[in-house]
Amino acid sequence: MPKIIINGKEIDFEKGMTVLQACELADVEIPRFCYHEKLSIAGNCRMCLVEMEKSAKPIASCAMPAVEGMNIKTNTTLVEKARKGVMEFLLANHPLDCPVCDQGGECDLQDQSLYYGVDKSRFVENKRQVKEKYMGPLIKTQMTRCIHCTRCVRFATEVAGVPEIGAIGRGENMEITTYLEKSMESELSANVIDLCPVGALTSKPYAFEARPWELKKTESIDVMDSVGSNIRVDTYNWEVKRILPRLNNEINEEWISDKTRYSCDGLLKQRLDIPYIKKNNKLYKSSWNEAIDLIVKKIQETNPNEIAGHVGDMTGLENALAFKKFFNYFGSKNLEFREKKFYLNPDEKMNYIFNSSIKGIEESDLILLVGTNPRHEATMLNARIRKTFVQKKVPIYSIGDPGDLTYDYQIIGDKTDDISKIIKRENDFSKKLLSSKKPIIIIGESALELKSGKYIFEEIKKFLNENNFISKDWNALNVLVQNASTVGLIDLKILPDEKSDYTFFEKLNNSKFKLLYLLGSDNLKIKKNNEFVVYQGSHGDRGAEIADVILPSAAYTEQNGLYENLEGRVQECRKASYPIGESKEDWKIFNLIIKKIDENNKNFIFELLREEVKEKILNFKEINELPEKTLINKESINSEFISEKITINPLDYYYSNSISRASKTMSECRKINQDIRKTG
Repeated sequence: MPKIIINGKEIDFEKGMTVLQACELADVEIPRFCYHEKLSIAGNCRMCLVEMEKSAKPIASCAMPAVEGMNIKTNTTLVEKARKGVMEFLLANHPLDCPVCDQGGECDLQDQSLYYGVDKSRFVENKRQVKEKYMGPLIKTQMTRCIHCTRCVRFATEVAGVPEIGAIGRGENMEITTYLEKSMESELSANVIDLCPVGALTSKPYAFEARPWELKKTESIDVMDSVGSNIRVDTYNWEVKRILPRLNNEINEEWISDKTRYSCDGLLKQRLDIPYIKKNNKLYKSSWNEAIDLIVKKIQETNPNEIAGHVGDMTGLENALAFKKFFNYFGSKNLEFREKKFYLNPDEKMNYIFNSSIKGIEESDLILLVGTNPRHEATMLNARIRKTFVQKKVPIYSIGDPGDLTYDYQIIGDKTDDISKIIKRENDFSKKLLSSKKPIIIIGESALELKSGKYIFEEIKKFLNENNFISKDWNALNVLVQNASTVGLIDLKILPDEKSDYTFFEKLNNSKFKLLYLLGSDNLKIKKNNEFVVYQGSHGDRGAEIADVILPSAAYTEQNGLYENLEGRVQECRKASYPIGESKEDWKIFNLIIKKIDENNKNFIFELLREEVKEKILNFKEINELPEKTLINKESINSEFISEKITINPLDYYYSNSISRASKTMSECRKINQDIRKTG
């Protein structure tokens, strides 16, 4: 490996590194504003100046390639003087309004000015004034504070794939704007707030809510989709004030979607905080004892075969297991978690997870989307696809039209006939697929919901098996599920008689159930007839609308729980605040009901539930690790060909779950998005 000398110490570095990166290997901290590891190099701020031997002046370490034999000094008088000069220029036009700035306490400029700043300015000219820019309901602007680092511009162009932020003017008169001053059309737009090293871009919903040192910080995971983005939940007086990303290069890197970040205000809206009982088609407040007595009475009066339960899209695995054991206690096996009929083969783990892994997308050399729109269904996974497309020029194809993605793709058809042609090697795409080394095929729920869903999945799987694209080294078969709980609930066999048939939906549609218990189910489309409906959840949403008894439970930020993301990676969601009002954690509610039925019955214990969950999860390795790779079953399941159009069902992105539907911020984003689509 090549070597470089930094402050008299010889350091090995990899070819292609910059001087700044080499300095980091030597544990030397270099101040910077414009440089960011995930963005292209701009070299704007010059704060990273260092001294290089035989150079007449200091060099920008972020833009200078490291070369064998370089002698770099970072702690000389010249370097310090140069950095102080840069800082003086940066502060010349800065308003110095730290006491009223939301960035105060976590501001890079504030931190670095403490070391390199001066107490007096030599500039006597008036400071520039820049009008606030409109960037939508999420981003608050104060562009007088802007230091022209262009991080936001590069992020919008390179990562988000929506190049709507740019610079107008030159020099001191340069301004960062969205050109036409409209809202950013990106589901990743608010990441520019984290990237901004000053207070030019701050969070509009969070404005003047709290100071960073006042917040309690809890590391957790996101449940708005199936990706399992790593997040940090910040609370003040047990109220969730904001959600920020945590670094995890294998999943979300250091970004999160706008829905993940801003739907948190929905945790306070439309909340259920007390039990309710319906009498004469009106809901009345009730006590816990009264509500549970009525539920127990109905359970005891009803044949177990006529009792059904449905588990919602954001349910923790411990609660789901307690729900299953609760149902098994009184002899019912009518359990389901799917909101619609979609084909599912639960025999092997590889049949319902993203086998290539999120990070593995970067290794691929060809990507095929089948009946999916990853931009809305899994935003962070879509960002990884775009990264691969930009950096490696990987070709992307689609069967079915996903609409406006953030990268170029080619539609090769929209029918199952096109899949048949690929399998039979009757079109040009077959040759491209077979000549690739690490292809990725992503099958979405829209494809699996079709009558031909079984054919689509099983024939693609068979084709990949036959051509050695499924092995321990590389598995090209990927299923993109939409909900946070889906993979884990399949592992726990939350299915009718632990099978994947559609008996639940058939009985539901034919009014065969007399008692329906909904555990956080707000997306299940049901026309209520004579069923007695119990709803247990956190929000007064679609499930509560049809309920005869409502039991208030904790939201995902108010209870601990394990979740399994689309890769089959088990992750821990941690309690950041307390349940509001009289609401309780789900497993505790089941304890109350069981004790009413039989006082001698043992209570559920959360720690024991967690250990049992780990035992039941297929191929479980460790928390936060990918599942263990096992031998692949080469046996294929026969399926009948059905000629059918593959249509991608539109997902109401900002209203996809009960929390986001209760969010005022998501409502504003949705309205703006609809207006943009109408007007162009």
